[in-house]
Amino acid sequence: MKIEAKLFLYGILFFFPVGLIYGLWSDGEPVGTVGIPLVGGLVGMIGGYFALLARRIDPRPEDDELGDIEQGAGNQGVFSPWSWWPLVIALAASIAFVALAVGWWLMAPATALGAIGLVGWVFEYSRGQHAH
Repeated sequence: MKIEAKLFLYGILFFFPVGLIYGLWSDGEPVGTVGIPLVGGLVGMIGGYFALLARRIDPRPEDDELGDIEQGAGNQGVFSPWSWWPLVIALAASIAFVALAVGWWLMAPATALGAIGLVGWVFEYSRGQHAH
């Protein structure tokens, strides 16, 4: 996680000076003058979280500068190859975006469909009382 922490923390060094320069060049235009430093704060919070997380977990092969590709081989997690639930969530998201253009009444079925899809995706492999 060290490379991710560095990537986001370097974003602070970019967004704060750019926000200052933007504020000076735009004569204090309020949206960009406030928004760009806020993005710097957001990437700082993400980078800080990744830095704290990097201290708690073991180093990964990506963190070793002299590491080989073979060090990352093996099981990377559990993925469901035949799951239809991401398609349901994508349909709900598309209906939600259509609601922005057509009408807010479409947001209710989009939210309901998204909740059903998310619950279905999370509990797809749960069978029985203590199944995982």
